Amino acid sequence: MKALILDAQNQTANLCDIPQPTANDNEILVRVQAISLNPIDPLYVSHPLASSGRTIGSDFSGTIVSLGSFVPPGNNLKTGDRVAGFLQGACSVNERPGAFAEFLSVPWDLVWKVPDGVTTEEAAGVSLVALTAAQGIWYRLGLNAPFAYDKETVLEENPGWESSRIVRSNDPDVLNFFIYGASTSVALYAAQMVRLSAQASGKKIRLFGAASKARWELLKAEPYGYEHLVDYRDADWLEQVRELAGGKGMDYAYDCISEGDSVERVSATLGPNGKSAIVRSRAGGAWKADNLPVEPIYGAVWEGLGEEIQYQGFTVKKSVAAREFAVAFYKWLGEAAGNGLTPNPIRLMPRGLEKVVEDGFKLLGPGKMEDRGLGRTEEWMKPVSAEKLVYII
Repeated sequence: MKALILDAQNQTANLCDIPQPTANDNEILVRVQAISLNPIDPLYVSHPLASSGRTIGSDFSGTIVSLGSFVPPGNNLKTGDRVAGFLQGACSVNERPGAFAEFLSVPWDLVWKVPDGVTTEEAAGVSLVALTAAQGIWYRLGLNAPFAYDKETVLEENPGWESSRIVRSNDPDVLNFFIYGASTSVALYAAQMVRLSAQASGKKIRLFGAASKARWELLKAEPYGYEHLVDYRDADWLEQVRELAGGKGMDYAYDCISEGDSVERVSATLGPNGKSAIVRSRAGGAWKADNLPVEPIYGAVWEGLGEEIQYQGFTVKKSVAAREFAVAFYKWLGEAAGNGLTPNPIRLMPRGLEKVVEDGFKLLGPGKMEDRGLGRTEEWMKPVSAEKLVYII
């Protein structure tokens, strides 16, 4: 089969012929039909953690070819079903294959069944970013989720989260929630999940966000429903948020960028008992802040795969609770996608695997937001905002 293989020495990936995988007893074999790009995909090709020879890439959707012998018969999966999920690829030191290939073997319970109302191309862009948002809003900050999962195991693994794991009993009936980077792929799901939490808890949640003015119309409309937006380019956006909130700080904040001074400024929006979550850790120098009012909650989306993740300089431990949460979330997502949770807009990119590095990685850039490549004139190479880049395989 064809796959995109990491060339660590030259900081690129090449389309190669490699053996087709077979499904282990607790796995399914998937014929990949579409893949979606995330900023981490080019990041860890340009700045390799893995050694050469690894299949790169995270998000995929496709069709089940076969099921392993230990896949439970009552799992609602069968050959021919459309499913979607994500793999870790080259985004750690660990030797694990990625998703940018024609066939994949994946754990049967870490995919979600794509419903009829969602296209295969749309599904390709959901799994990683939607789980990232769900982990931030429900698993880490603890707002009410529309599905059941084992909250006791979460607190056993993370005892320091207790004060932020639930919508606290002394919270007011109206909560303020701020999302920085509101038009990012993760944030588009996070806003919807905040709305679902409001429905589940019976509390009103006022949604505040920071994003480019060009995206305000989109963000104020359904299914996102922001009440208040500020332009992150404004030097005084923090003061604007405080004024819009009537002097009341945020009860919750989610920084979907977590770069430079964003964590410090987002933390400054919080009220006395406010809690925040972020998508990038201090490790590697993505952000620095010495005097935060409260330490933001961080966790890697890869925890949902239930494996230890090794980076250069730190290790994220294997988490039983995070994997159980991911399984419960994907089971719910198979019913909610397109019916309660709207997939992000997508941009279909021309050609297939052979153009991912040349076009897609150029658009997403090798690192921070300001590093994203521009200058190409083709329609599909316009700057990326509020959409996922998808390739048909």
